[in-house]
Amino acid sequence: MKAIMLGASLIALASSPIGARQPASSRIAEVEHGLTSAVILADAPVPRRTIAAEMARLHIPGVSVAVLHDGAIAWAKGYGVTRAKGVPVTPDTLFQAGSISKPVTALAALRLVEQHRLMLDADVNDRLKAWKLPVPPGQHVTLRQLLGHVAGTTVHGFPGYAAGQPVPDIDAVLAGRPPANTKPVMVDTLPGTVWRYSGGGYTVVQKLIEDVTGRSFAAVLRDEVLQPAGMTDSSFAQPLPATRRDWVAWPHDGTGKPVEGGPHTYPELAAAGLWSTPSDLLRYAIAVRNSARGMTGTLLAPSTATAMLTPGKGDYGLGLEVHGPASDRRFSHGGSNAGYENFLVAYTGSGDGVAVMTNGAQGNELAMEITRSVAAAYGWPDYRSITRRSAPIDVATRKRLTGTYTVPGLGSFSILAQGTGLALSLKEGASEPLYASTGNSYFILSSDLVLHLDQNGPDVRGRIVTGPFDVPFQKDASTAP
Repeated sequence: MKAIMLGASLIALASSPIGARQPASSRIAEVEHGLTSAVILADAPVPRRTIAAEMARLHIPGVSVAVLHDGAIAWAKGYGVTRAKGVPVTPDTLFQAGSISKPVTALAALRLVEQHRLMLDADVNDRLKAWKLPVPPGQHVTLRQLLGHVAGTTVHGFPGYAAGQPVPDIDAVLAGRPPANTKPVMVDTLPGTVWRYSGGGYTVVQKLIEDVTGRSFAAVLRDEVLQPAGMTDSSFAQPLPATRRDWVAWPHDGTGKPVEGGPHTYPELAAAGLWSTPSDLLRYAIAVRNSARGMTGTLLAPSTATAMLTPGKGDYGLGLEVHGPASDRRFSHGGSNAGYENFLVAYTGSGDGVAVMTNGAQGNELAMEITRSVAAAYGWPDYRSITRRSAPIDVATRKRLTGTYTVPGLGSFSILAQGTGLALSLKEGASEPLYASTGNSYFILSSDLVLHLDQNGPDVRGRIVTGPFDVPFQKDASTAP
């Protein structure tokens, strides 16, 4: 969505896969040529696309992929380039991981719990020092609630700070004090009652970790997670030192244009500050899986890992989205920073998984297409396309729905007229067809996202439903017909 914290030379270069760690196999080729949409239309042929073709269509200069099979990294490969006239993407190219920073932070916090430096169910304000989380009288928030997005904390996500902009410290971010570009983090909903994604809540965790250890967050995460898990290419350095910038995939907007000034800086390290590679993200997944399976030398005790991977409200555990039976949990997280889109998923039982990192604002669609292709190639039980049937959209409905819509607290999106139908624009400069379904619902093909419209009243309003998200929206009066 345009402001919701939910890109001829590049295309030519992107068509050549670079930097395989092992000789190409039929399974790799199957992944590269087996991309499909999240939703396919009934009575229509199922399209199969290539990574190269989708990179070109979605204006994504570079993508890096690593695949986990039977508990070990099976292969890793880069495609395209870091930027126009830049070097090829390899498995060692660094990307901003965005919100995949959160599950890495959660693992560090749980290690501190096991060291008795933090407590999962105590009032976090008892351990926070100078800054305290504002909560309504008589209420308190726990670390468990913050990690599971049920603390009632505000601030969904963070836009970062462009090159040349002043960057606030963590105290200014939490207080919403200039030069911070987001509102104060506080509790405005009864803790423990509602699942609501909150980058602000993870920023509280960042402050909590610094307060109880007396050390910088980046240093704690290095010592507690990155080094023990073997994530040697990863760091929470914001901004990244100049000496490492040659290894960086440059961010790009939805049209393929480089983000001016390069990567944004994110002082909200716990929520969005990780630099990583797909292989390192899989090393994180291996550490979580091994802990859940009770293997020796793991980062967490099995009981703590089980708590981390037990789904609660919103199908969310402690730091991760969690699905499936206890014998084979599927744990995952996406990541979106300015010009970067990523996805990580793994299974505790089979030991399979994939991590995809991209340097384009439309990269989420590509990451999920690659995930579905990997799922098909390796016989996973999940990530299969959904079949939906579409219906015609009459002229009056097209006129009524066209306009800009506001999602309170998140941003806006647009519904556009497109030929005899409609299109949905979730990101600036990018749109895709919007199809009518039954029951006054509308859907797209790139993701399992459905717009449910209210049928009563003069205003156009409804809900966006995708995964654990179910949020209201309303058409802006200024764009009403």
